[in-house]
Amino acid sequence: MDYREKFLVDPTKKLLLGDIDPNHTGEHTTKDSAEPLTNQYREQMEAEQFLLYADGRQSLLVVLQALDAAGKDGVIRHVFSAMNPQGTRVHGFKQPTPEEAAHDFLWRAHAHVPADGEVVIFNRSHYEDVLVVRVHDLVPESIWSQRYDKINEFERLLTENGTKILKFFLHISPEEQLERFKKRLDDPQRHWKISESDYSERKFWPQYLEAYQDALSKTSTPHAPWYIIPANYKWFRNLAISQIIADTLKGMGLELPPTRVNIDDIKAHYHAAVKAANGKNP
Repeated sequence: MDYREKFLVDPTKKLLLGDIDPNHTGEHTTKDSAEPLTNQYREQMEAEQFLLYADGRQSLLVVLQALDAAGKDGVIRHVFSAMNPQGTRVHGFKQPTPEEAAHDFLWRAHAHVPADGEVVIFNRSHYEDVLVVRVHDLVPESIWSQRYDKINEFERLLTENGTKILKFFLHISPEEQLERFKKRLDDPQRHWKISESDYSERKFWPQYLEAYQDALSKTSTPHAPWYIIPANYKWFRNLAISQIIADTLKGMGLELPPTRVNIDDIKAHYHAAVKAANGKNP
């Protein structure tokens, strides 16, 4: 199954998130069935990220968006742990700081995009400015409705400068969200993740779905596609995202850079150093 094709948001078709089953697991029925394949894709991610870092001419930006408890942190922990931390960075977007609020809405995102050779994961992102601000009427529609085009232009700019962009919406049901909230309440180790807003925001579920439907449809482009990932089953979520990232990296044509030194000269220096270390003249 090619999850890049199956879960891709087609902007030419009307998107209704309510018609997409968050329980979908494809041909897999258990975690044990999916896990070997997930590990295979994670190994591929590790190998391709090594080439990305060594090559140093391209980069990867992964955007994670979801309603509360859909699993953004879990994706970062389970999927991206396959990558070398030296070339991987996570940035979380919370309520804008006074400095961030004093600039245009894309300023804080642009400051954290990946450098050449780097993988960056956005935990939430610049899309909050067409989601939360819309649902809670923080800015007028005349302002947030213009931001879709600005986001597309921003992402095209990144692409033209060598950054591949993948965007994932983790799709869960309201029943699954409530169950995950309960697990947090029952586990003292997770109490820090619970807040009153987790429950107060649930009454805006329809408004958030409507906002997401518009955002995903209006900003899924060939250079920065959106994927809707069924996420009620965490193991399937990890499998689908791992495959999409691994296949995307493989398609970037990554390779080791050409040798920039004279290997014969370096070997001669090495052998001289070994002899010197052994107390012999070179």
